[in-house]
Amino acid sequence: MTGDPTTLNRLYGRSMGHKLRPAQQQLIDTLLPQIAVPADGELTSQRLFGDVKGQGRPLHLEIGFGSGEHIAARADLLPDHGFIGAEPFVNGVATALGHVRDGHLANVRLHMGDALEVLRRLPDNSLSFVYLLHPDPWPKARHAKRRMVSDGPLDLIAAKLRPGGELRIATDHPVYLEWTLVVMQRHRDDFTWLAEKPADFLEPPSGWIETRYGAKSRREGRRPYYLRYRRS
Repeated sequence: MTGDPTTLNRLYGRSMGHKLRPAQQQLIDTLLPQIAVPADGELTSQRLFGDVKGQGRPLHLEIGFGSGEHIAARADLLPDHGFIGAEPFVNGVATALGHVRDGHLANVRLHMGDALEVLRRLPDNSLSFVYLLHPDPWPKARHAKRRMVSDGPLDLIAAKLRPGGELRIATDHPVYLEWTLVVMQRHRDDFTWLAEKPADFLEPPSGWIETRYGAKSRREGRRPYYLRYRRS
């Protein structure tokens, strides 16, 4: 590992957009408390999903789930897995709650806040998948320390992913792509790039669930890039 996981970057950016509609506010007031990640303590599969001790389910974490369409689709596809989503933007959380309600998804827990807070409280080697899909690229050089793909957060992700677990990253920003490839190369002792040939990152792998932002990117003529890394 290359960084100090005790000195990670903090959360940047806004947490509120347009005013919530009454139905969205109701979801925040009523459904979120039922499926929210507990405010403190260790976040085990048993605690989050009531699993029998020693028989916990595979856990997935989505960092910045946007409007929640990806986490909801994955949770629906894998009902025996547990999905944890962290998103500071209240409008996105409200939309994600709608997906959870409509899909009757009992295997989703949400945190309205910083994903690093959740990561710190997960047991080591507890995650099967981590998703970082279209994070804010912070393209200016002076803002590079704000990027989630940085040494400290990656050391923390490496600690929480089980051996053989997978980190999936998507971006449509060339600067963020180049940055990610360089930083992940520094972490090659922890992560193996799952690409048979370099151009594999140009097309989504089989079964990849595209986010709403990814679809918008394609419509507007930007190319999304797809990266998969296995925890060594």
